[in-house]
Amino acid sequence: MKKISNSTFLKVHSSIYAIFAIGLFLFPKLIWPNYGVQLNDQYSTFLSQHNSIFLGGIAIIGFLFKDTETKSLTAQKLFKGLMLTNVLGVLITLYAGFTKIFVGFGWSDPIFFALLAILSFIKLKDNQ
Repeated sequence: MKKISNSTFLKVHSSIYAIFAIGLFLFPKLIWPNYGVQLNDQYSTFLSQHNSIFLGGIAIIGFLFKDTETKSLTAQKLFKGLMLTNVLGVLITLYAGFTKIFVGFGWSDPIFFALLAILSFIKLKDNQ
């Protein structure tokens, strides 16, 4: 199986995060109901938009480090950080699912984060 380059992986990973950051900032009232979450006031809408800071930040960091050399200490730390961030995403979104905050499409989030965590783990191993 052909290994994906650090650059390609980081571009794809960052693009996914960027799309969600932009979507949750511009269209929170369209996106969140698909997950079973209602935005009832300006404060909950702002919290969604505020969340875009962190999603966008992860995207920016990935884009900035897309040229990281293979098997470098920087690459190892970057992929470990992305892996742990995605594991945190699994835990938090599983909590949202089990407490019935997320329903319907919301159950796709733990799967999404688990997939990105696994792929980040693979990239971490490729860079050791």
